[in-house]
Amino acid sequence: MTTTNTSEIRYLVAEELKLAASLLYQAYHDDPLLMALFQAEKVDYEKRLRAAIREELAAFWEAQQPMIGVFIGDSLLGVACLTEPGKSFGPGRYWHWRLKMLLTAGYVSTKQLVDKEERIQAAMTKELGLDHYHMLAFIAVNPRYQHQGWGDVLVQAAQQALQDEPSSQGIAVLITQPHHKSLFVQHGYQQVTDLMIGDIAGELYFCRSQASQTETEEEAAHG
Repeated sequence: MTTTNTSEIRYLVAEELKLAASLLYQAYHDDPLLMALFQAEKVDYEKRLRAAIREELAAFWEAQQPMIGVFIGDSLLGVACLTEPGKSFGPGRYWHWRLKMLLTAGYVSTKQLVDKEERIQAAMTKELGLDHYHMLAFIAVNPRYQHQGWGDVLVQAAQQALQDEPSSQGIAVLITQPHHKSLFVQHGYQQVTDLMIGDIAGELYFCRSQASQTETEEEAAHG
């Protein structure tokens, strides 16, 4: 996609999915939502979480969904994974994805993952009347490179992905850790609504694409 000084921002290739899975596992191991969905109190939590992330990335790759990596040389600094609109990649995914997730994550975790996506889609339709947008499913920086501005780089790279899908109305993201909000707010994301996923409180945020923003302003101007 782009190169900035010594870093490179580009879409991941198949050989880099293992690197991405390892980075995401480290970044999301203590995420409250995933800990709840994958029942962190059970002894095999790490195994099931690792397997679930691996299956997620495999599904992203098969469906040709955008997975963006930030590199310095061969080192992967951060990853952002989005779902594109209109690609039949919403709740439920493919039958074989559901089967593999059932085998790796279990019935309860798989059902909760699907329910989470359905609730997000329902909220976007109810609150904003939108149904053709990107969803930022994963965004993470390698723990060794955090607090160095790479999160900003990933958010900006995700925005650039809209150029490959000009009909997209924008990007939505579910935030479950309050300290992450400032990263998105400073890049133009606005809160849509509060969501409870099981016992975990989250906030749904959305950033309109330029085309969608212009259309909204024109509609407002004409009453």
